[in-house]
Amino acid sequence: MTDSRAHTLARIASVLLTSAAVVTLAPAALAADQLLSGAVTSASGEKLNGVTVSAKLEGSTITTSVYTDETGNYYFPPLAAGKYKVWAQALGFERSNGEVDLAANKRQDLSLSTITDQERRWRQLPGELMIASLPEESADDARIKKIFMNQCTGCHTPSYILQHKFDEAGWNKIINLMKTVNNRGVPQPGQNNQIIGLNQKELAAYLGKVRGPGESPMKIKDRPRPTGEAARAVWTLYDIPLNQDVGIGTQYQVNDGTNWALGTPSYLMMIMHDGGMDLDGNLWFTSNAFNKNVTLGRVDAKTGEVKHFRVNRNDGRAANAHGLTRDNEGNFWFDVDTGRRGLGKMDPKTEKITVYQSPNNMSPLGGAVTLDVDGTGMVWASAPDGVLRFDPKEERFTEFKSKAFKRASGTSNTYGAAGDRSGNGWWAQMGWDTIGKADVATGTTVEIKLPELKAEMDKLSPAQLAAYEKVTDLSNGNPLPWGQGPRRMGTDKNADVLWVGNSWGSSFARIDTKTNEVTMVPFPDKAMQAYHIHVDNKHNVWGNLWTNDQVVKYDPTAKQWTTFEMPVRGSESRHVSVYERNGVTNVVLSTYRSHQMFLLTPRSDADIAALKAQVAK
Repeated sequence: MTDSRAHTLARIASVLLTSAAVVTLAPAALAADQLLSGAVTSASGEKLNGVTVSAKLEGSTITTSVYTDETGNYYFPPLAAGKYKVWAQALGFERSNGEVDLAANKRQDLSLSTITDQERRWRQLPGELMIASLPEESADDARIKKIFMNQCTGCHTPSYILQHKFDEAGWNKIINLMKTVNNRGVPQPGQNNQIIGLNQKELAAYLGKVRGPGESPMKIKDRPRPTGEAARAVWTLYDIPLNQDVGIGTQYQVNDGTNWALGTPSYLMMIMHDGGMDLDGNLWFTSNAFNKNVTLGRVDAKTGEVKHFRVNRNDGRAANAHGLTRDNEGNFWFDVDTGRRGLGKMDPKTEKITVYQSPNNMSPLGGAVTLDVDGTGMVWASAPDGVLRFDPKEERFTEFKSKAFKRASGTSNTYGAAGDRSGNGWWAQMGWDTIGKADVATGTTVEIKLPELKAEMDKLSPAQLAAYEKVTDLSNGNPLPWGQGPRRMGTDKNADVLWVGNSWGSSFARIDTKTNEVTMVPFPDKAMQAYHIHVDNKHNVWGNLWTNDQVVKYDPTAKQWTTFEMPVRGSESRHVSVYERNGVTNVVLSTYRSHQMFLLTPRSDADIAALKAQVAK
């Protein structure tokens, strides 16, 4: 551990430029007192439960989505008067569209017809159902399916890949490219993914068989539509302007995921990464894209207006940011790359940004930067080779190093980071399946190893196991077939528990922060892939399933899962945050591909009953 006092900090204060706001066209002055309701049926007249119903005011960038109940009826929260486009969709059905003017009519019934084109049906699927549909009846198919899930979805959802068809030769060309590029598609000199190389022939043949021009052996998997708590939820979606520096010329995502049959959108012009909510209920996001104008963005929750904030980078463009967290005083903390990645603080009330740099004898912020505020008010942030703690009062950094940052088998940067209620820090090394613990009392680092997926090892021959022992390029997105893949994490600030989301293991890891004991909690489906974790004040564990277009809530006391369906397809969310005020729970997500800020608000049975009573008047 290395300490440094405030006078050694390279501090850049009061940064700085604010770009012009991007204003939506929504008539925000109209009162939100109109109640939209209706019913959804099949073409044969059957009432359909759990159907996603969405409404968007003409000229607005805000979409509201709800679900039909067990009788096929839906009830929106109060909406502003005006003309709305309304649509409904469910897996296996064509989208049904309608229009309603709430000044004259407050009911819109919709009918869904079954999709007859199987390719349209396939493109409608979220990534996890595509993965679940891939055949694994033979030992070889099961082994290669796992390689695909681990190696080909390290940086993007499988639905983006599998919505396309190529023959074996075509898939082989794609694999040749994938071996040599980073997650933005940029060629990396000297990179040649060894695990993909070991399995390339079989992988290309498998993909050519399941997603080639011939008849596929796949049988499309389905999943139940939302019921109960999940079907009472409300989603509010805010369209976010795209990265204009890419030069395509469109301001908003053309395929925004709201028409599922269009498939998973590209994230070529994405601007956002993490998201959060301020004390006034407005939404904020970081920008991890190369651009000239945006480091942070704020979304007015009432109007949808977006305002950009820029921190200067030393090469003239906007400094990009990745992680985001909020402290109890309402300040946002984020990493910011001004040329050397530092720690940023945004005061939402004054719109003042301050940047703090760790001393040159310490690591900068880095890795897949995640930030958290522990129970004592300290800020924890990922560093490439460990984790940094920042004391906001004394303006002092403290550094904790990973036990093994580089090994003969590769390099594993820090992925997620968190701070517990006692003031200790935690971080994940995705490539090594290890969790680091910064023990503040002793100033030492403790390393915790997650259990291997032995069932995956058992699928391999001795020769195959020996080949993997020779791999020298393991990394965060390039795991062994039996890897858990711990990504981003969250601590229970009201208990001594850390929760870790495991992408490859399809599980949560529960770690006792006092004893370091590890308990694995598998997901209901092995195709589910976790990304980030946030624990609420009732100990519920919230996680975004980034390939599923879903958010899960796990109640560890009842050992009960609740799965919330997102109203778009191809969202690819990489961060989740939960905010509880005045008895209301709000779950905030930013989405890579559909390019929206999402707000999930659960509703109770009493809330729905009150709406029904008002509609019946």
